[in-house]
Order: sequence, then structure tokens, then C-alpha cells
Amino acid sequence: MNRLRLWLLAVGGAGVAALLVAACLDLPDFGGRWHPYGARAVHASVDRHTANTIASVNFDQRAYDTLGEMSILFAAVLGCVVLLRQTRDERRATPEPAGVARPVRRYALIALPVALVTGLYVIAHGQLSPGGGFQGGVVAATALHLLYLGADYTALERVRPLGVFETADALAVSSYVVLGLASVLAGTAFLANTLLPYGTFNTLSSGGSVPLLNAAVGMEVASAVVVLLANFLEQAVEIEEESAS
Repeated sequence: MNRLRLWLLAVGGAGVAALLVAACLDLPDFGGRWHPYGARAVHASVDRHTANTIASVNFDQRAYDTLGEMSILFAAVLGCVVLLRQTRDERRATPEPAGVARPVRRYALIALPVALVTGLYVIAHGQLSPGGGFQGGVVAATALHLLYLGADYTALERVRPLGVFETADALAVSSYVVLGLASVLAGTAFLANTLLPYGTFNTLSSGGSVPLLNAAVGMEVASAVVVLLANFLEQAVEIEEESAS
């Protein structure tokens, strides 16, 4: 049985390797002027009034791929929550305040609102400038955890109720799917950028459905990172194994 599995793996691997080699041999020459994908991506981005071509690729031209990336992150966080849940031989201990230097505390409290606003700004302007939901979501989630350095773990717990962020994570993924289904109901393809007018180029209301999909990703990434870090912190700060006695 093991030998059969190895043969199947070898045959499949050889097939994939052959396809990769064939694809690489057909690539344009390095440094050449012929870049059909790039030219078409830029043309489609400008045609649909999305100033940031990367955002146009992620949330318009390849929006289905982005749904897969969201789903991977959602599944990874869900798996961590299940694996790190409290077991029978563990108990919760009261977290002890950590000794953090005063300059670090002051810097963390000053940087927290700046980082939070920066993260939200990056999400909101994803269709206009470099950044977007993935990057801004990570920045916004990290900003909340500066309170762990600026105050203590108890203060962090008060500003990030896990139930709210877990619900927001699920709603963000669901909203992305709902927007795709709305396109189907409107008579076009799944996640096609046809629901909203494209608006004025280089403004917040431009890009059609790109800003909505970008916001859904930002909400999902921020919530997922908060839930993920919360479970890791609980293991490090709160949960302890029961003594053998």
C-alpha cells in the first residue's frame, strides 16, 4: 500500500514538474518589452477607475483568488482556536502585570492611536494607493496590541472582546461571498465588478465594488489577527497545566 502511494506521488509530481518546465520555457524573455499580463491589468484598472492596479487585480480581475486567500486565513485561525482551546488538564490563572519600562509604555500609548488610524487609512484608500485590506488589517490589529505594552493584559482584554471579533471575522468572509452572489443575481459572473458605478477616477468612491471587497478583506484580516494573537496570549499568560498533586 505504501509503495502504491509512493508511485502515485511520483507520477503526480512528474506531471506537475513537466507542466512547470513547459510553462517556464514559454515565458517572455527577461527584461523584454512584451508584458501582456501587465498591459492588460493596467488597462482594465484604468478602464474601471481603480487608481491602484494591484487592488484592481486583487478585488476585480482576480477577486475569486482573493476569496481563496481569505478562506485560507479564516480556516487557519479556526484551526488555531480549536487546537489552543482550554483542555481538562489546564486551568486559567490571573495574569500578572509585566514589568515594562516607562518610556516603552509612553511610546506604546502614543503610537497606538496613530497606528490604528494608519491601518484604517490604508484599508479605506486601498483602491487609490499602495496597501489595502490585507496590509491595513494587520496594522490595525497590531495597533490594538500596543495596549498590552502601554498598560497591561487586562486592559487589552477590555478593548478586544473575542466574541465580537470572532463574529466580525465570520461576517467579513460572508459579506465577500454575498457580494459575489449579488453579481450572479444581477446576471453577471461571480464577483464581477458590475454592481456599482465606477465613479470618479482617483476618489474614494471609485472602482465600483473594489472598495467594498477591500473593506471586507480588511475587516476579516484585522479580526482574524486579533483572534489569533488572543489565543496565543492566553496560552502564554493565562492558561497553566494543573499540578500533578
